[in-house]
Formats: sequence, C-alpha cells, structure tokens
Amino acid sequence: MGHLKLQTQTGINAMEGETEQCDAVNPNKTTVACMINAEIGSVLAVMRRNVRWGVHYMSDDDQLEHSLVQSLKALRRQIFSWQSPWHVINPALYLQPFLDVIQSDETGAPITGVALSSVYKILTLDVIDQNTVNVGDAMHLVVDAVTSCRFEVTDPGSEEVVLMKILQVLLACVKIKASLMLSNQHICTIVNTCFRIVHQAGTKSELLQRIARYTMHELVRCIFSHLQDIDNTEHALVNGSTALKQETDGLNNEHNSANRQLENGSLSSASDGQSLSTGITSSTVNDVTAAIVDENTALPSTAKETDLNELHLMNEPYGIPCMVEIFHFLCSLLNVVEHMGMSPRSNTIAFDEDVPLFALTLINSAIELGGPSFHRHPRLLSLIQDELFCNLMQFGLSMSPLVLSMVCSIVLNLYHHLRTELKLQIEAFFSCVILRLAQSKYGASYQQQEVAMEALVDFCRQKTFMVEMYANFDCDITCNNIFEDIANLLSKSAFPVNSPLSSMHILALDGLIAVMQGMAERIGNGSLSSGHSPVNCDEYTPFWLEKCENISDPNNWVPFVCRRKYFKNKLLIGADHFNRDIKKGLQFLQGIHILPEKLDPQSVAIILRHTAGLDKNLIGDYLGNHDEFCVQVLHEFARTFDFEGMRLDTALRLFLETFRLPGEAQKIQRVVEAFSERYYEQSQEILADKDAALVLSYSIIILNTDQHNKQVKKRMTEEEFIRNNRRINGGNDLPREFLSELFHSICKNEIRTTPEQGSGFPEMTPSRWIYLMHKSKETAPFIVSDCRAYLDYDMFAMLSGPTIAAISVVFDNAENEEVYQTCVDGFLAVAKISAYYHLENILDDLVVSLCKFVTILDPFFVEESILAFVDDKKTRMATETIFTIANRYGDYIRTGWRNILDCILKFQKLGLLPARMANDAAEESELSSETGHGKRSANSLSSSHVPSVSTPKRSLGLMSRFSQLLYLGTEESRSVPSEEQHAAQQSAFETIQKCHIDSIFTESKFLQAESLLQLVKALNSAGVRPKKGHSTPEDEDTSVFCLELLVAITLNNRDRIELLWQGVYEHISNIVQSTVMPCALVEKAVFGLLRICHRLLPYKENMTDELLRSLQLVLKLDARVADTYYEQITQDVSHLVKANASHIRSQLGWRTITSLLSITARHLESSEAGFDALLFIMSDGAYLLPANYVLCIDAAKQFAESRVGQVERSVVALDLMAGSVNCLEKWANDAKQAMKEEEVAKMLQDIGDMWLRLLQALRILCLDQREEVRNHALLSLQNCLTGSVGIHLPHDLWLQCFDQVIFTVLDDLLEISQTLSPKDYRNMEGTLILALKLLSKVFLQLLQGLSQLPDFSKLWLSVLNRLEIYMKVKFRGRRSEKLQELVPELLKNTLLVMKAGSVLARSSSEGNSFWELTWLHINNIAPSLQSEVFPEQDSEHLQHKQTEQIGGSGPDGNVSAPSNETTGQDVPG
Repeated sequence: MGHLKLQTQTGINAMEGETEQCDAVNPNKTTVACMINAEIGSVLAVMRRNVRWGVHYMSDDDQLEHSLVQSLKALRRQIFSWQSPWHVINPALYLQPFLDVIQSDETGAPITGVALSSVYKILTLDVIDQNTVNVGDAMHLVVDAVTSCRFEVTDPGSEEVVLMKILQVLLACVKIKASLMLSNQHICTIVNTCFRIVHQAGTKSELLQRIARYTMHELVRCIFSHLQDIDNTEHALVNGSTALKQETDGLNNEHNSANRQLENGSLSSASDGQSLSTGITSSTVNDVTAAIVDENTALPSTAKETDLNELHLMNEPYGIPCMVEIFHFLCSLLNVVEHMGMSPRSNTIAFDEDVPLFALTLINSAIELGGPSFHRHPRLLSLIQDELFCNLMQFGLSMSPLVLSMVCSIVLNLYHHLRTELKLQIEAFFSCVILRLAQSKYGASYQQQEVAMEALVDFCRQKTFMVEMYANFDCDITCNNIFEDIANLLSKSAFPVNSPLSSMHILALDGLIAVMQGMAERIGNGSLSSGHSPVNCDEYTPFWLEKCENISDPNNWVPFVCRRKYFKNKLLIGADHFNRDIKKGLQFLQGIHILPEKLDPQSVAIILRHTAGLDKNLIGDYLGNHDEFCVQVLHEFARTFDFEGMRLDTALRLFLETFRLPGEAQKIQRVVEAFSERYYEQSQEILADKDAALVLSYSIIILNTDQHNKQVKKRMTEEEFIRNNRRINGGNDLPREFLSELFHSICKNEIRTTPEQGSGFPEMTPSRWIYLMHKSKETAPFIVSDCRAYLDYDMFAMLSGPTIAAISVVFDNAENEEVYQTCVDGFLAVAKISAYYHLENILDDLVVSLCKFVTILDPFFVEESILAFVDDKKTRMATETIFTIANRYGDYIRTGWRNILDCILKFQKLGLLPARMANDAAEESELSSETGHGKRSANSLSSSHVPSVSTPKRSLGLMSRFSQLLYLGTEESRSVPSEEQHAAQQSAFETIQKCHIDSIFTESKFLQAESLLQLVKALNSAGVRPKKGHSTPEDEDTSVFCLELLVAITLNNRDRIELLWQGVYEHISNIVQSTVMPCALVEKAVFGLLRICHRLLPYKENMTDELLRSLQLVLKLDARVADTYYEQITQDVSHLVKANASHIRSQLGWRTITSLLSITARHLESSEAGFDALLFIMSDGAYLLPANYVLCIDAAKQFAESRVGQVERSVVALDLMAGSVNCLEKWANDAKQAMKEEEVAKMLQDIGDMWLRLLQALRILCLDQREEVRNHALLSLQNCLTGSVGIHLPHDLWLQCFDQVIFTVLDDLLEISQTLSPKDYRNMEGTLILALKLLSKVFLQLLQGLSQLPDFSKLWLSVLNRLEIYMKVKFRGRRSEKLQELVPELLKNTLLVMKAGSVLARSSSEGNSFWELTWLHINNIAPSLQSEVFPEQDSEHLQHKQTEQIGGSGPDGNVSAPSNETTGQDVPG
C-alpha cells in the first residue's frame, strides 16, 4: 500500500567508482569476512592513535576497555566462525559495532570518518539485499545511526570529511537493493539530513558545498525514479496527513505556509530574515542531530501526527507518502522569499540563484524522472497544479536568467508529461510570463527577453505544441488566443526594425520556422476532410453547453474545436458591434444565431462574461441598468462566478476585474447586491446573511478608495475599519481576525475598478490564481493531438503572411550563411504547406518575396553582375530556392510565374542560360519522333551548355540557327574575358544548372491547368514588344526568348493544346501582323507556328482544322517578310504535309495547305519544295481525298501555269492532274459497294463535279503559250476524257463536258491561232491537230451512249460544225494541208463507226432531218464521203434533197457553217 514493488529495482548507478566495482562481483563468504575484518582493523588502528583509547588498550585490562573497542574485537573474533550464508546472517551483527562508533560522542572526527567509510564499504559489498534476514531493521539502524552521528570537532578539515562521508553513506543507503526496505520516515530523514548539510556547507569549503548539493540531487533522482514502479495508491492518500491537508488548503488561500528557520534542531519563525544556515558550533562536541532538521517538523507530514493510519504509512517501505512530503518540501523552499518580505525582483542575483535555483533544479529532476507517473497520484499532481505552478509563475519573473531558464525547463517537462492536467496553468504561464518577458515594453531586461524567447522557441520545436495551443486555447472562448499571441510575438520579434540583425531576431525566426517545419512534416501523415470544412450555424444552440464526446478521437474533437473557433471569431465581430452600439451588437449576434431570437438573460450574461474585446465600461453600464431584463442579466452574470472557498475580497476582486464599476450610485448598488447574493450562496461559513455580505462589500469598496485614492489625506486605520463593521453580521460582530485580514489585503493590493490599459498580458495576482484553480475544475479537458495535420490549414492561414514577411526581412538583413540556410528552410517549408493546402495566393507572395533578391541584377553591366552573383551567396541561394519551389510546387503558382520569368530573363540577358535552352525544352521529346530530319535532330543534341564566344556556324536546323543568331550580336561585341571573369561565368552557370530551369518547361505537361495558363499568360505578357520607337535589341531578344519558351510549352502540352491554343495563337498572330520588316521575332513566330502544327497534327484530330487555319497567318505576312522566309516556310510546310497528310481530313485544312503551296508556284526559291509537297500528295492519288481533290487540282494547275520552274515541272503537274482521274473512278466504285442508294447518288454527283473541275482546269492549260505544256495539256485532257468511262458519269454530264470543255478548247485554240502572233504561240497547227483528234476520239468512244440522247443530233451537228471550220483554217494565208488531210479522215472514220452502229442510216419515213443535215455539212467538208461510206444510196436523190434544203450556193462555192446556236435551233429536238 503506497510502497515500491519488491520485485523491481530501478536505482541510479553508484556515485563512486568503488561502488561500481563492488557491485560487479558477488564476493564469497570468506572474502566478505576478510573485508569486514580489515575494516575492523582500520577503525581500531585509528582509535589507538587517540590517547583515550590507547591507554585502555595498553593497560591490558579487558575490564577497563571501552565498550566500543570491546564490540569491535568481539566482532573480529566471531567473523570467521559464522557458517551460514551471508543473506541469513542478521546484518546488525556486523554493522552495529561500527554504528556505535558513529553515534558515540566520545569519538573524534577521524575515528567517525573511518567508521562511516567502513559502513559504506559493507553496504556496497552487495551482500545486503531485500532478501537478507532482518534487512529492514538493519537499514533502519544504519539510517538512524548516520543521521544522529556525533563526534568531537578537532579541526575544520576533518569535520568536512565526516560530513562528506555521511552524505556518501546516506546516498548508498538509497541506492543499494536493500533500500526498498527503508520506510517513508527514513527516506524523509535522509533527505532532511542531506538538506541540512547543504545549508551548513554554506560556511564550509566549496568542495563540500558541491558534494552536498550533488548528493541531494542524486537522492531526489533516485527516489523519484521509482515513481513509475509504484501502484496507484489513491485510497491510501485519502487518509493522509491532516496536517498536510490543512497546509495545502492554507496555500490555496493566499498561499501561506510554515515559516522556517533551522535552529537548534527545530523549526521556529524566520521573520528576522536570518540565513538558513547556522553552521556547526565551535564547541568541543558537535551534535549533528542538533544540526539536522527534526523530521517531525522539517517535513510537515509528521507534525502533530495523531492519526494511527498515517503513522502506519510512514513506517511502511517507502513510496508515495515520502515522495509527497519531499516534493512538498521542495515546493515550500520557493516560498521562503515571500515570507522574508521580499520579491524576486527586489532580491539580489546571489540570493535568486541560491535557494530558489537549487530547489528548482531538484524539482526539475523529480519531474524528469517521475514523468507521466504523476498522473496516477492525485496528491503529487495537486502539488504540481497549485503550489508548484504558483511559485513557477512568481519565479518566472525573476531577474535572474538562470532561475528563469530553470523555470522554463520545468514547464517544458510538465508540458511533455502532464499537460492534460495543467491546461489553465500552461495558459497562465504563457500569458503572464513568457509573452510578457519576451517583449521589452513590459520592462524586462534583454537577458530576460532572450531566455524567454529561447524557451518559447523550445516549445515551438515540440511537434504538436502549436496545434495543441490552437485547439485548446484559441478555439476556447474562455481562454486567450495563445497560438495567435505566440505567432504575433515571433513574427514581430523577427523584424529588425531600425536596428541591425541580432540574436533575438534569429531566435524568433527559428521559432517561426520550427512551427512551419512541424506543419510541413505533418503533411502526408493524414488529416480529416472536416478539418477546415465550413461550420453550419443555421439555428441557435447554446454553444457554451456543447461538449466533445470523445477528446481522444480526432473525428470528434477536430469538428468540435473548429466549431468553437467559429463561434469565437463571430464573437469578436460581435464585440466590435457591441462597442459601437450595445443594441446592434446583440442584434448582430442574434442574426448569426449565437444568441436566441428572443433574448434570455443567461445567454447574454455568458456573452458578456466570456467575450474578449468588449468595452468594460459598456458592460458595467449595461449590468447596472435599471431595466428589468438588464437586472436579470446582472444576476445571471454573477452566477457565472464560482466563489466557493474564496475570501470576500478575493471574490470581489475577480468580480470587478470583468467590467468597470459604473459611477452612478444606484448602478453600483445593483451590481454589489448581485455580487453579495452570489457570494453568500456559496460562502455561508462566516456571514450570517446576504445583507452582511452586501454591507461588508460596500465597506471594502470604500476602504479601497480610502487607501488608494491620492486625494484622500487621512487614511482609514485598521481599528476604524473594524469599528465601522460592527454588528453587521446578523446583529453580531464578524471575527476580528477575518476583518483584519481583509483590511491588510486591501491595503497591500488595490482592487482596480478601472480596466487595465495596454496589452492583454496581465500579471498573475493571488486572486487571479485562486480563480484559475477554481476554473480548472470546470474547464474543458486538454486535447492532445497526434502528428497528423488536423488544424494546420487554419493555423497556416493565420501564420503564413507574417512568417513570409519575417523570413524575407531576416534573409535580406542577414550576413551569415547559416542564417541564410535557416531562411531557405523556412521558405521551402512555407511553400510545401501552401502547395499542399492549395493556397495559391500565399505561394505567389512567397515567390514575389524571393524574386526580389534576384531581380536586382543589372543586365546592362554583364561582367559586373556575374561577378556580383558569384560573390553573393544570398542571391545564389535565393535563386536555387526560387526554382526549387517552381519545380516542386509549380502546380500552385499563379501570378508568381511572372516574377519567376523575370528572374529567368535576367539570367538570359546575362548570358547565363544555355543558348539552346528553350529549344532543348521543346525538342527533347522530338528526338524520337523526328529522327528522319537528321540535321534538326543532330543539332538538338548540343553538347556544350556554356555559351560559346566563337561565331556560330549557319546550321540547317532552323531553330538552332535562330538561337545562335540571337546570341551572336552580343557575344561578338564583348572583349575576351579575363580568367577571373571566365571562372565567375563558369561558377554562375553551374549554379544556374543546379536550378534546372529547363525542367519548368520540359515538365510543364504535369502542371495543373490553371498554373499552366498563368505561366503562358506570363510569357505572353513578358514577350510583348514595346511600342514602336521604344524597342531596343534587348527587348527584341526578350520577346524572342519568351516566344521560344511559349512554343516549348505548347509542344510539351499537346494533350492540352485546347487549353493553351487561343493564347498562343493570339500572341503569334499579333507578332505576325504587326511586323513589316524581317526580324528574328517574326521568324520565330512563323516557324514556331509551323513546328507546333507539325508536332500536334498527328495527336489532335479534333484540333486539325484550327491548327491548319492558324497557318493562314503566313498568308498575311508583309511582302518583304514573306519574300525573306518563304523558301524555308515552304520546306517546313512540305515536311508538315509529308508527315501529317494522313491526319488532314477536312476541306478547310486542305484549303490552307494548298493555299500555301499554291503561292510557292510563283516563288522561285520555294517553288521546288512546294511542288515536291504537291507531288507527294497527288502521286498515285496517295493522299487525294474528296475533301482536297479540287484544291489539289487548282494547286497543280497553278504549278502547271507557272513559268518560274522548268517546263518539265508543268508537264509533271499535268500528269498529276490526269492521273487523278483514277481516284475518281476508285471513289465511284467504292461508293457503289459501301453506300446506300441515296448516298451513292450524292457521291456520284460530287465526283461528277470534281471531274468537271479537273477538265476545266485542263481546258485552261490547253491554251498555254508554251507549246510543250499546251500540247501535253491536250493529251492529258484526252486521257482524262477517255479514261473516265469507268466512272460511269451520266450522259448529260458528258454533254455538258462537250459544251464547256471540248468545244470551248477547240474554239479558243482556233481563235488564238487566228488572232495572236505565231511568235508567242508556236506551232499552233500541231495543237489544232491534237485538239481535233481529241474531239474525234472522245466522240467515237462515247458514241453508243450519246446516240441515245434526245440532244444527240445537236451534239453531232456541233462536231460537224467544228470539223467544217477547222477544214477551212488558214495559216499565213494558206489552208493547212495537214488539217485538209486530217479532217476528212477523222470524219470518214466517224461515219463508218456511226454506220456500223446504225446511228446514221437513211430512214424510209419522210422527214429524216438527221440524215439530211449530216450530209449537208459533210458535203461542205468532203462531198465524196457519202459515196464512199454509203455507195448503195442514190446519190441523185440525195443531191436533190440537199438542194431543196439549202438553196443555191455562192459562186465561189464557200458556204459559212452555222454557229452552234443556229444549228441547235434548226435541229429538231
């Protein structure tokens, strides 16, 4: 019951090396006997040196020998005769002779010292343990003997040796295994004895002082290290010492404790203020017992002990009872200052660092070793919660940095182990100590500020500290915003305002960064989605009654504290409204459902009681108002206080601290009445009724004014105060002592009836501490957080702005590389958290802050800027940090991209970026897909990254060439760099390489959409050329560079081209349309656009038309610009077509392509590449489609017409056109097989239209001035016509073909031959022959089909008409012999075919006009043909008919042939 388990032993290692050696072995029986014998001999040897002992020894008279000598000799005789094992031998048998020597007042210091050494050696032999016979009694004998040691003082040195050995033995008693058998009483006695020696050592040597303190420290450590092995003994402590309970209760009331002075072995008043150390008397015999504090009084647990149970507990093996007494004793040492009438501030540093520091050190050790085990023992926990913490609050304001540092260490340990039991104490410590001392405005010295700041930073380094501060205090309406106050303090303290950077600034920055790094480390550990979800408050609920169901479950406490924080924030807003207008403030709170729609007094009272920021004057006026509702609120307000167990003046202080007492008498009366009523309800021990409380309260207020108002000349005396309060307690007098205490309390500490001015970090007064202890019984439990990010979002939102500003300012002012690294770590932590919580604005602010350290570089002074960059570690670290953030967290950068781009442009202007960086970014992924373009790919693999100073060679790789040209101008103008400059440039470039700037663009495909858009927007903005007249070469370089990066990003984001395309296109379009002269920028724009199309067409079919439409920008180029670049443009278009022809499906897309190709037909340098692309499309109909057929025919026609190239190209173009007929035939056949009838009809109609467009294009080429082209065009037309049979064109389309193409060609050629110069159109005779052959061949091929048509006669007469005309054609005044021969021959063949097909035959019926008209025309051409073709016919009859039809002919025999129209009209339908 309340003692150590015997099975465990967790003692501390022995103080001396000798102990360790002895413990390491377990000596056998004989060895131990020899050792004890040797110790006996040592003691006797020393005794012989003394005359007193030596005489008896030499007298040889055993009867005259002293009993001490006899006992030692008797032990020597017996020591070797014991046969039993040592653990069954009573240790008292071999210890008692030595203990007798120690207790004898006849022995001198040397003898006593040797005896103590012998006892120490025996104890450390490891032969005495908890299993030894009668070990408990033996240990008690040792402790009693050593603590009552007596010896003669011979000299100060030997006295100190004895005291040291006493300490040594007592420490060994506690450390050995048998120490478990010591009783609570003996442990208290040991500690008392050691403490007494500590104070006696004040007048001794420094060695003794140090050993004494060390021993005391080890004792405490050893004792409290066993706390974790002790069972919960709450039931034993309930019946604990009444004296201790009374003392503790007394401490709750103004913290009075027994005044001590160690004098003559007893306790008496210490009011004289003398030193605690009385020293050892100079008498010949010194009674150490007189120098040791009597255990019945020094440790108050045994004072006036009458309870048998308590006596029983103190005599049991040691455990909780002795620990309670020791801990209480250590706490009481801190009260000495108060009872000497001094405060820590008025004491000297020497005193501050003596007793308090020693006591605090011991307390800290006890807490370190006891740790969380204090939880299980309410009595110990109560001491920590009240007495210890109250003293810590007091000594926390000590002028001594050592004391303050130790106080902070204790609180840190308490936070670690017991924070769940010390919620309000921790709040008070930060509010009243740390946050006060860390600011100079409260009068703290620099040393105090530094120690407080160091302590605060230590707390901040605890992983969950700030989370728990936020959850437990900032989210509790009854508590201060500790997290917010700490954050504000750290951020303000980190700012070097009008002063150089100091260690305090760095310390505060460390705290801020520690908090940020804690948040960053929690990222990825998991969090609750509800951690920052909005709080719904749609209806009124009394939020102060809400409780968390399970504070150990984050799913419960996280939403709970978020809701509480919501209410607290709303109350702050409500307080602002309240301070301007009470009524509107309450209405506002009703509107947000914090107050009910119909106000009730309790709700309003709670709001007035706990809302921070309310004007205390307004609260007082409102509570004192005579309105009935206000009176009800006043009484409910009073009921929010717990006055139980408080003295009246303390209760009144607490009550009046919450508002300002109004000045009107009636209001004061109402307020005091409400207070008196509440106080009497809870404290009826002394006061008879509430009227007594009312009168006494008034009397206290009057006394307070009398004593502390400077205008009062004559002060009220104690007697007057007592006399004024006679018979107020139900007709009787109050106890004089009670009134006297009230009087002195008011005189000493004023009751402030006006609000405190300044910040919200008040001093901790006794009354406030009493209230805190009352409040701690009802406060919400302390929430312990784990290492997951539950509330970090809200915390970071509050902390990020000040933190970024603070880190930036320190980074700017720092000159130490270690500080730089600290700041960089902070920047990266902030960036990581911002990205995780998608706080883009914060990340942008961070980027802006960092970029200002880089943009100071001046590109106009390149060498100087590079040298400065290399020498400035700060700028280089800022640069690396910027791009680390950009590469890691680019997804969440928005407007910050512009600042990052400004940095990139600085480095580009300084020549620190690779000349091909932008191109490499885009071409990195091209290498695998464009290996066919060997020159371009090879150039992409540039091995040199350092900008070359040599003149760049012209490369066939377009983008490489432009990049080199970009750097050529600037580098050629530079002088040869010195070794220093070259080394600096190399170093700077290595730094830039570490930044991986290119990764921003090569990895842009992984950026989130919004971030990518912002990056493109930044590039567009930075790449805009200045207005005309303000542009410089540097601006041009910048625009080119930005455009390169823009193209690179576009190429790397082909899957999201829809997202970027509009912005990219507009940027390129603006460049193209605003440029009137060739320049690098427009070159980059045009070829960048072509490159984008070339890369993206295979992947984005839905964007094909839009991409190709963008190429129409090329058609809008200024003529001078177009002429400069059209050769290369055409080559790129050709590459594009060859690579992507299969991906172009729409007519719109092909229209753009063919338009670009068609233009090249008239351009000497580019026509070859353009025609090559067209050839690729049309050869064998590989890429001809219904969508591009007509467009390609038109393009081929333009190449055929063009005289820029050789005639052979025109001939090839004609072949392409003629060969395209095969595609028409194929499409027709495919359509018939795969389509429905309706679709087939539509397709055949479209094919017919395309066929007709082809013939019309060839018709025009048949009129070409060049003979070879003209004749080849006729042949091509003939081939197209004769090869179109398989298309199965409708006959009416053929008729249309004859009218619009064949007859037109014949007519136009005839006109040319007759009207234009033969020099321009050579050998037109041969062309006409080809035309006639074309007519004949096509007509005969189609004869069977056409003959069935109603309009066949019209067609036939038109053919005869052309033959007749051609028969009469003259060249240079003479008819052509070749035509004279050819026409009859062609006509004869035609007639024979018509005869064979029965198309032309004489009919028996009358009126066969077709027959007659045919022969009418033929007779004009070749009259003999009728007899040759139709010999059986009656030629005369035929001649007669012909004469009737035509009439008489002219004298020269030449008859004009009717025109097509006339013939058509004459021929019947």
